[in-house]
Amino acid sequence: MKAAWWSGEHSRKIKLRIVLEGELVLETPAHFSNGDTDELVDMPLLVDPLDGQTPLLSGASLAGALRSYLREREEGYGKPKALSTPGSSVNLLFGGQKEKAFNESTDNNDEGEQSYLIIDDALGKNFGIEYRHGVALDPLSRTAQAKKLFDYQLWEAGTVFPLRLELIITKSTNEEQLKKALATALEGFNDGSITLGARKRRGFGRISVKGWRVKTYDLATTDGLLDWIENGGKPLSEQNVAGSTDIKEALGVRETIADRRRFFRLKADFSLDGSLLIRSGGGKDDRGPDMVQLASKRAGRRPVPVLPGTSLGGALRGRALKIVNTLFPNGCGKELVNNLFGPEMENNRQPQASRIVVSESVIAGGQTELVQNRVAIDRFTGGALETALYNEQPVFGGDNTKLSLNLFLRDPKDYEIGLLLLLLKDLWTGDLPLGGEVGIGRGRLKGKAATLEFNQADGENWRCRIEPEGDALKVEPDLSSKLESYVESLYVELKKHLEEGRNEARD
Repeated sequence: MKAAWWSGEHSRKIKLRIVLEGELVLETPAHFSNGDTDELVDMPLLVDPLDGQTPLLSGASLAGALRSYLREREEGYGKPKALSTPGSSVNLLFGGQKEKAFNESTDNNDEGEQSYLIIDDALGKNFGIEYRHGVALDPLSRTAQAKKLFDYQLWEAGTVFPLRLELIITKSTNEEQLKKALATALEGFNDGSITLGARKRRGFGRISVKGWRVKTYDLATTDGLLDWIENGGKPLSEQNVAGSTDIKEALGVRETIADRRRFFRLKADFSLDGSLLIRSGGGKDDRGPDMVQLASKRAGRRPVPVLPGTSLGGALRGRALKIVNTLFPNGCGKELVNNLFGPEMENNRQPQASRIVVSESVIAGGQTELVQNRVAIDRFTGGALETALYNEQPVFGGDNTKLSLNLFLRDPKDYEIGLLLLLLKDLWTGDLPLGGEVGIGRGRLKGKAATLEFNQADGENWRCRIEPEGDALKVEPDLSSKLESYVESLYVELKKHLEEGRNEARD
């Protein structure tokens, strides 16, 4: 006779509860949407329903981000989420996925395994709200498309979310394997691999955890069980638990899971050659300049001028399309660009996230206090147009101004790396200006240094640095021929697409 499902024989037989706490800090603004719109903004934020203003970061969002990163770290990019390897660390820590739908009647239907990791919702503190505006650009004219302007809210950088996680160890589980999987997943918080919220591949939602506290409750002993009953719900900071900056040290793990991801990373430093103007939502409360360079608050709550990842990503996409259309004007390269940056939101088109991650960059050492007055000229009379006087407050720079760009390409092809190298060349030489009013000389950069890194799980990893040397460039170590081969592979790939298109037309 089978025991009742509520009897002890069917319990999880928990022997240990490992509680982890840390402070998650937003390094860049983040948008956690409530999934709705209101009369003031197109994309409002998710808040605590009890007071209507405190930021809310749901445990479901954290669990999804951690699970996705651990799966990619262990198995690489490109594998469907539903096909995680049986017995993998992902399924062990977060539970197995259902193999069949609930409405299918079968005796061997696997309904999955319950997760051993419990993640609480987090309520933010030290928060503020930032407003941004977005617009879709026409890739040919580089002007705004009609009816494509939208606005959204962001939690400011510096907002803190107290995290609380609980790892359950049962008699039938491998404690060391579970702790190793958890340490690997949590490592993604501090190396930039895990970002949260909307538009996270355009620089939003970058995070870090400023310390971990870990306490283990041994429920197999009387003292441990009583300690859990009395203190299990109390914050670890109130129990004098020492903190650690290293999650491996905090959990007592020697090493984490090997990284199986394949990626290409490009980091480049530029100076600002002249001025840059990426407009904020408007002037300073109608009392200042008509157009002001976008600024965002960072550490210390000081607003600093920034180059948003949305602007940089849009400029790179437009130039990439121009490059492939210049090589082969028949449009055969549009799909290549869509596979890299994500397809445009067209009717009946399956959405796909961008495979290239563009970070938001702070412009350091720029002058932001100067206001420039301008006037529109009547082309017939040569005089000033009436009511066409306006003023602007861009960020002015020079050789001492520093602007760092970070691009991260997931699961790259050789020809995609070649396309990124051509984009780097255009930025480096000032041929690809950024922001608005590029026709009067704004937005041009001057290359200072670049670091290229290609990580291959099953191949040869390489890394090189590019610096100016007189009128030429120095590549160290000398991988010039390798870099040239990536650019040549772009031409070969586009030519192949052209031939395939011709063959389909004949058929």
